[in-house]
This record gives sequence, structure tokens and C-alpha cells, in this order.
Amino acid sequence: MASAADEELAASKTDGFKVGEKKTVEEYAKLVDQNDESLNRWKASLGISSSPALPVDPKDTRRCVIHSLALEVPGRPDITIDLSVPGALQSLKTKPFTIKEGAKFRMKATFKVQHDVLSGLKYIQVVKRKGIRVSKDEEMLGSYAPNTEEKPIYEKKFAEDEAPSGMLARGHYEAASRFVDDDDNDHLKFDWSFDIAKDWK
Repeated sequence: MASAADEELAASKTDGFKVGEKKTVEEYAKLVDQNDESLNRWKASLGISSSPALPVDPKDTRRCVIHSLALEVPGRPDITIDLSVPGALQSLKTKPFTIKEGAKFRMKATFKVQHDVLSGLKYIQVVKRKGIRVSKDEEMLGSYAPNTEEKPIYEKKFAEDEAPSGMLARGHYEAASRFVDDDDNDHLKFDWSFDIAKDWK
């Protein structure tokens, strides 16, 4: 039985939508039709190319590896969390970063896909203040083929957001996030926190 926290982070469902039949990269690559421009564009959008795949440790069964998360603010250096550093996820919760009230910002993720095509990667985030949910956001990031020598890493910028402003909006916020695919497989799940303040620190 799912916990209340798991239910809050559940991906939204579209009535009548069914996940399509899974295919391997090799099967997708064989879908060749020189006269079907839309098919070729779709394959290119997945990153399926003739470039050699990156070597993968067979013991590493992860399909998607999130390398870094960053907060991008116009005119300011990015606040980047390198997730390959031990303890990086833990510090996200215990060491909140500050966002200036009313500031426009966007999140950015870099990640690697390995073994097989990743279908329907989504980012889901629930933000609470004093235990009360203030927002839930879900962003579709797309489908991706395993990384290649030509494209060793993927970078995805999220939609721009704006921090709340005013005296009542200032304070400490707790958030829970997850990266999940169409099959409801978790690729990264973590808690973090931030402060909305009058100015940057």
C-alpha cells in the first residue's frame, strides 16, 4: 500500500492512455523509411543515431542516471548540485539554498540514459510550508535513447518559474521530488529545502 508521501508524488494519469509496446534501440533503429520524414525526425528526437553507444558497466542496471541538478537565474551563476559527490542528496535537505522573492528561475538537470530507450521521463515536485502543501508541479522531460559518443550527456531545462513575493511568502519550504518514467520506475527520489528571502545570500 502506497504511503501518503508516495501518493502526493504520483504522476498524473491521462484517461485512455496506454504505454506503447517496448522496443529495444536496435528495433527502433531498424524502423527505416527514407520516404517517411516524420518517422526519421521522431527517431532523431529520441537520439537514435549511428554514433556508437557509450560503454556501460553491466553491473549498473540503472536506465537513467541523474548527474546534476541546477538552479538557473538570469544574471547570476548557476547553483549546481553534483549528484556524483557522496552526501550530495542529503545536503539538499539539510542545507537549504536561498531564492530571492519574486525572482525568475528555472531548474536544469543533466543525465545519462543507458541500456535501453527511456520512455516518458517526468519530473514531479511537491512543495510544503509548515507541513501544508502549497504546490505540486509535473514536467514532462521526454523520451531518450541511450547516450552515444556523439551525445555523451543530456541536459534538460525546465519551464521558467517565479518565486512568490511578499512578507507572507518569505520563509522556509520543504520539497519532495522524483524523476519517474512511463512505467512508474523511479530514477531518482529525494527531499530538499529552500528559503524565500528578501534578497540573495
